[in-house]
Amino acid sequence: MSSLPQCPSCKSEYTYEDGSLYVCPECGNEWPQAAAESEASDSVVRDAFGNVLNDGDSVTVIKDLKIKGSSSVVKVGTKVRNIRIVSGDHDIDCKIDGIGAMQLKSEFVKKA
Repeated sequence: MSSLPQCPSCKSEYTYEDGSLYVCPECGNEWPQAAAESEASDSVVRDAFGNVLNDGDSVTVIKDLKIKGSSSVVKVGTKVRNIRIVSGDHDIDCKIDGIGAMQLKSEFVKKA
């Protein structure tokens, strides 16, 4: 596994170093290595209103969310307890009553 970061534009894993820059061969994006290091250290997850989220917090869904591949919907106001923060686009791992395990984006929840 490569220790180089993913491309911030297209999320490609095929990045490489070129002097003091990281380069993505798929989209042509270039970014300084110092920015990637500071981004990795600043991995704070915030809800839609800017509150910091931590493992074990409870959150409330602020928008109806359609579940991909299903006809189910997570309704506004659904309370989710005991979340886990993970890396990636969907940065909350949780279990929702009546639906099961799933991942949510932090931009669609507020801290309860």
